[in-house]
Amino acid sequence: MSLSNQKGASPREAPHEPFKRAVSGCLRAMARAPELEVSFAPEKPGAMGAADHGKARLPEPPRRMEPRDAAILRGQADAIALRLACHDEPLHRRLAPQALTARVIFDALEQARVEAIGARRMLGTAQNLGAALQDRYERSPFAEVRQRADAPLEDALALLVREKLTGAPPPPAAAHLVELWRESLETRAGADLALLGEKLENQRSFAKLARKILADLDMSEPGENDRDENDETSGEDKPGADESQENGGDETEPADSIASERIEDSDKEIHEGELEAEDGPPGEAPDEMQPGDSGDAGAAIRPPFSNAQSTKSDYRAYAPQFDEIIRAEDLCEPEELERLRAYLDKQLHHLSPVVARLANRLQRRLMAQQNRAWEFDLEEGMLDPARLSRVIVDPQLPLSFKREKDANFRDTVVTLLIDNSGSMRGRPITVASTCADILARTLERCSVKVEILGFTTRAWKGGQSREAWLQAGKPVNPGRLNDLRHIIYKSADAPWRRARKNLGLMMREGLLKENIDGEALEWAYRRLLARPEQRKILMMISDGAPVDDSTLSVNPGHYLERHLRQKIEEIESRSAVELIAIGIGHDVTRYYRRALTIVDAEELGGAMTEKLAELFSESAA
Repeated sequence: MSLSNQKGASPREAPHEPFKRAVSGCLRAMARAPELEVSFAPEKPGAMGAADHGKARLPEPPRRMEPRDAAILRGQADAIALRLACHDEPLHRRLAPQALTARVIFDALEQARVEAIGARRMLGTAQNLGAALQDRYERSPFAEVRQRADAPLEDALALLVREKLTGAPPPPAAAHLVELWRESLETRAGADLALLGEKLENQRSFAKLARKILADLDMSEPGENDRDENDETSGEDKPGADESQENGGDETEPADSIASERIEDSDKEIHEGELEAEDGPPGEAPDEMQPGDSGDAGAAIRPPFSNAQSTKSDYRAYAPQFDEIIRAEDLCEPEELERLRAYLDKQLHHLSPVVARLANRLQRRLMAQQNRAWEFDLEEGMLDPARLSRVIVDPQLPLSFKREKDANFRDTVVTLLIDNSGSMRGRPITVASTCADILARTLERCSVKVEILGFTTRAWKGGQSREAWLQAGKPVNPGRLNDLRHIIYKSADAPWRRARKNLGLMMREGLLKENIDGEALEWAYRRLLARPEQRKILMMISDGAPVDDSTLSVNPGHYLERHLRQKIEEIESRSAVELIAIGIGHDVTRYYRRALTIVDAEELGGAMTEKLAELFSESAA
């Protein structure tokens, strides 16, 4: 080849690059965000930041792409674009209900609304969204559900709303899921569901009607809607977005003129975050027990911390006899644990190498500190053979001895306390369980013992504790009004190979419910105090403040948060336990002295390894 030809040659473009450019350009055009940064990676789709200077992430196209694969990827891009174009996040946050279960359903209905706007305006977009939705449910466990208790209510309701807004039936993989709930939903909220189409392009009106539907389903108090009226009319809305719609009655402006100011982490997995979520809130009424819960009642034991409260605290548990501390292997059959573990490994196959590299980096740092250090020229200890030559040359010199220095970090135990609340469902809980798994294996190689614990409640809306309170005539200020469930995934003395499959339990549908952080923190703390190791580290992994609707509905609004602060103060100021907190999308620095907040669950592995490396580096220094 001549020199001129070499100079004129250009690198060959990858086969999928033209398709990526087309999808990226279409996403920016639909979102009205020409500066939006679009990237492709082997991860779940999502968006972060404002539309004008944010980022969108799409999965990498398969190497051999079929027409169906292209439609799925375009559907995922369209879902993100419609969310950015037709959704006002500040308004959504103000109108969202406070109850966790209701908020999950409220978010699902809003996503159904923005997708319906695009599907009704553009036939191609409707086909793309349908392909992405079918793919989502084909890869989820919901296609095999046979009982309503196993069918998530938010999925069924969102698909039913989509059907009413667009006329498109549920995808075949989710048809049975919807049929399990259809009769009940139509009976209780059919009249309000029929009105959603009239409010489609008015986010405020749609949200109000969605709240009314939640009240129809006993998922939200009707008084909440009235209580939020002042907030809605406080003038914080963006000019021209929804105020003109509210005043204009049926007159609406194009929905794609409503630009999002911010996409929260809870919205980043646009209808895709639930792909891994076998662990979300159950589909039945929130106060019903899960199928496996009734069998645990006989094994329930009262946690030793229930009445061990600080003398300065008025915190108490109303019915601690219904609490339980249980091992993961006792919550389900071994075959199911194996299946859940395999499912976890499959969902996070692409993430494991990344976390493993971080863990190996941590191991190298620890092993470097673990290298033997000796003190020489001592009068007693082990004979130093390297200095025997001096005695041979001069017999008058005394023998030289040596002694190995102590390595403090060898005598260390680390407890990972993982929030198992419903708001962790999907990506956060799968990442947390995998990171805990890999870090436990890494630290075990370095002779550091690791304990992995989880905390949630046995039921939604109070369970047996609330029933006992109702039967007692509803005494005022009853204290904590829910049944705790504290789970031991791996004890400090159990080898990793025996406890590995237990972490798959976090993928179990219906496990994740509500979170009472203060008592969980005290439980983990007291377990650490009973350990013989000299150094004790407690790492809390959570995505929010303590939330329990049953307790907060009959006690002061700061009841759980105040107790959490008291326990943190007790541990940080009056004990030798080193407390660290990592918040996923939630600022935990306002609670903990040593804390770190991450925006994306994908950052958890790096945050955990770096925090542990800092602690061990401090010890070495």
